[in-house]
Amino acid sequence: MNKKEQFLSVLKNEQPMKWMGYGFEAFPQIMFHCVIDPISIWDILQFSGEAAIDNWGGTLRFLPGDPGIIPIVNKNNQVIKDITKWKDYVKFPKIPALDWSDAKRTIDGIDRDTTLVMVPTFRGLFERTHCLMVFEDALMNMYGEPESMYEFFEAYTDWKLEVVKQLIDNLEPDVIHSHDDWGSKDNLFFSPDTFREVLKPHYARLYSYIKSRGVLVQHHSDTYCMGLEKDMAEIGIDMWQGAMSTNDIQLVKKNTNNKMLIMGGIRQHVIDQANATEELIRAEVRWAIDEFAPGGSFLPCIPSLETINKHVTPIVIDECNRYGAEWLKKQG
Repeated sequence: MNKKEQFLSVLKNEQPMKWMGYGFEAFPQIMFHCVIDPISIWDILQFSGEAAIDNWGGTLRFLPGDPGIIPIVNKNNQVIKDITKWKDYVKFPKIPALDWSDAKRTIDGIDRDTTLVMVPTFRGLFERTHCLMVFEDALMNMYGEPESMYEFFEAYTDWKLEVVKQLIDNLEPDVIHSHDDWGSKDNLFFSPDTFREVLKPHYARLYSYIKSRGVLVQHHSDTYCMGLEKDMAEIGIDMWQGAMSTNDIQLVKKNTNNKMLIMGGIRQHVIDQANATEELIRAEVRWAIDEFAPGGSFLPCIPSLETINKHVTPIVIDECNRYGAEWLKKQG
């Protein structure tokens, strides 16, 4: 089997298992063939510095050592001052007429029979709210003003659907990678009931459209999501990427009848250290495979996609593939 076939066999949880290796092996080394995302901050993607204003009016930071572009929101600079009046504050950016030619050339040069093409869409529904208001306010409004939050999510989903349509129309990806963190290391940001009331209907609409176009959904949440796993499968998530080991991953697989591929499991806080040795990193990968691979529907990967300490990732990839093959042989 080629790499695409190997990955799809795990996604379908074919038994007996035919492959175990690094979760992104069927994708390019950078994971995304084309990073074109009008939902995010297309005008300052190359920005580096203490602060910048994006096209939503939000304040962002991207400094050396930051894992990514970070919203820096406080009471003075937050866009939404009162969620009940969000329409007075939020100006949805006009989706630009993008030049897709470079992206199309990249994808045209890919062997689609052996490689899966994935494009990302960042700034999920909840993440967008805490780019526009103080994080604590976003959390409190999920409970105190659920109707207003619901209305904002509904409008943002409408806008996101326009962008996703452009991505699919122009790039025809196999997978869309969608970001939205719903918890911390060991807790949800909101109760499952609140998620179902305020967020779930909109994700169901967004992901059902993506799947109606024949595209797989990879949802990134490098957090604790226990209690939402059945909902995640119901709204059409094919792959939960970023699953931390603080989740009961085997229980997640059981509760979803192995219908959602779990990607993650590696304890990043253990290995993503400047002084992490090769043996420590390889031992962690072996632990994750031994712990979570039995029964299938799991592939090991770095929950946050990439480590801050650059020497770590290549070792993780190598050991996932090396030990994954060894582990599979031991299964008979």
